[in-house]
Amino acid sequence: MLEFPEPPKSYGSVFLEETDKKLPEKIDQRTRYAFFSTIATGGKSLIKSCKDLHLSRFVCYKTLKPEFADDEIEQQRLIREARVTAMLQHPNTVPTYELGRDTKGNPYFTMKLVHGYTLREILDYRERYDLTQLMKLLNQVAYALKYAHNHGVAHRDIKPENILAGPFGEVLVLDWGLAKVWHPDGTAVEDVDVDSPAVDDISLTGQGKLQGTVHYMSPEQINKDPNIDARTDIYSFGAVLYEVLSGKCPANGEKIHHIVESVLRDIPPLPSEITKQHVPPLLETVAMRCLQKDAANRFQSVDELLMVLRQDWQSTLSSY
Repeated sequence: MLEFPEPPKSYGSVFLEETDKKLPEKIDQRTRYAFFSTIATGGKSLIKSCKDLHLSRFVCYKTLKPEFADDEIEQQRLIREARVTAMLQHPNTVPTYELGRDTKGNPYFTMKLVHGYTLREILDYRERYDLTQLMKLLNQVAYALKYAHNHGVAHRDIKPENILAGPFGEVLVLDWGLAKVWHPDGTAVEDVDVDSPAVDDISLTGQGKLQGTVHYMSPEQINKDPNIDARTDIYSFGAVLYEVLSGKCPANGEKIHHIVESVLRDIPPLPSEITKQHVPPLLETVAMRCLQKDAANRFQSVDELLMVLRQDWQSTLSSY
């Protein structure tokens, strides 16, 4: 498993004066959280760390940016994200603690605060990690997707930035804000402009979040296919695996519309053709099958994908 520096011993340590201090007679939710510090910003959200004074622990606190705080659609998306994250109780998802409204009536939710590195940060120093370590990490991602799909949820935003490896062996799939869920009869409410980028003729410079998303989107996600299903995550998983194997994304281009065209039309070269590193044939074939434009030609479930990944890819020649 990947090994990283542990957080400072003093951070989050358990002391008697914290565990045994008195709980207020009257609980006031408005004063529950304190010591806020912004740790990340999304497209429309803010992620902060803060201390839960009732439980004497630091947590992750997610809310909307001020300019979107009164947007009812964005509020509903945040609430949906909180509930999806909470309902997917799996070792490779982040535990959700509370969903509520702040003193201004704006929704927020709190989660476990996890220290570690994203897969993007790990890949920035790819030479430090061997493929066995990285595949152990990706196997955990696959298990999280298997669990989500079995519970009727498609993530729709699998990318290195949304995969976190912690110092104690934990691997977590983050950010379920684009998750798609269905009604019991199989129908779904289509989100407007939430699952596809604006295809503008602009440079990717400074467009980190958008760049990190478009490269990993399936063709059907870019095309806003109303019949999109969990196989979109299999495509995105394949794009991440491709990058792990080759050091490059399967889609390329200097501008967003070039990348979109590449996703829709280009057959990426084999990873073994663009890297000097050894690429196990089995893993190469897995990546290329995940990246099929037509979802019917991919692995049809994460179970099917995991059956292959469990094989001895270090010595087995591919026949898939």
